[in-house]
Amino acid sequence: MKVPPYLKKGDKIAIVAPAGRINMDLTEVVKLFESWGLKVVIGESVTSSFHQFAGDDQLRAKDFQAMLDDDTVKAIIAARGGYGTVRIIDELDFSNFKAHPKWVVGYSDITVLHCHIQTLFGVPTIHGPMPLNFPDATDSSLQSLHGALFGNEVHYEYTSTSALVPGTAEGILTGGNLALLANIVGSVSESDYTDKVLFIEDVSEYYYSVDRMMRLLKRAGRLKNIRGLIVGGFTDLKDSDPSFGFSALEIILDVIKEYDYPVATDFPAGHIDNNQSLVFGKKVSLSVQGKRVHLKYI
Repeated sequence: MKVPPYLKKGDKIAIVAPAGRINMDLTEVVKLFESWGLKVVIGESVTSSFHQFAGDDQLRAKDFQAMLDDDTVKAIIAARGGYGTVRIIDELDFSNFKAHPKWVVGYSDITVLHCHIQTLFGVPTIHGPMPLNFPDATDSSLQSLHGALFGNEVHYEYTSTSALVPGTAEGILTGGNLALLANIVGSVSESDYTDKVLFIEDVSEYYYSVDRMMRLLKRAGRLKNIRGLIVGGFTDLKDSDPSFGFSALEIILDVIKEYDYPVATDFPAGHIDNNQSLVFGKKVSLSVQGKRVHLKYI
């Protein structure tokens, strides 16, 4: 594992949009990063549009590539998710990144990048808030991003209000958005789930879709050899008519009921205002005892 250098005051970061178009004034976002002592460059994709995308595939790939290759840029922040990263991932050349790794930050559609980078290059990445979400983000979530970028990793301890599976586990943290994890099954970008602690979250899916994606991961053998499961936000879910009849958590727990590993629920990460940052690709210890959940980096 090759951990990118943590940021320090005076470092330069780049904001790019590898997926959906942003349509947002980033003045306040830039001010926040500058208050952390950082210099900010804005990629061409942030102000571009092509249908629902932040510019066409060629522009978005070129923009991301430029930031991968610029050694003065110490972190690349995805402006938003949406859809589109999978359309450009195979056009990106990570040769310079592999030699000079830097932090890549985002969640949702950015799951493609997290998995691709972790699997092929063994470089940790940050699953955390993106500029599109900054106006609604809690101070705590933004501070967690600051901590992850500057090397002050936050350990999480909280009380869940949902069903849990008790136990303890250690393993490399991986995962992301469930729909994107399902989307890249069998591809070169897919993570090796064996002995990992898996985090999942999703938004705006139908309950039957959550069921379908979980069963895909199970049938593909991806859920039987993990060390532990962390369930983040499953928000704004939709029901069918007639009703599917099960909640997201009921679906998840039913799919994995035969396996013997701890399951943490209500983890504060995903499409929620209090989206706490997670460093994927680093080893963690997960403890689920009673209703208490404790996640820390090792």
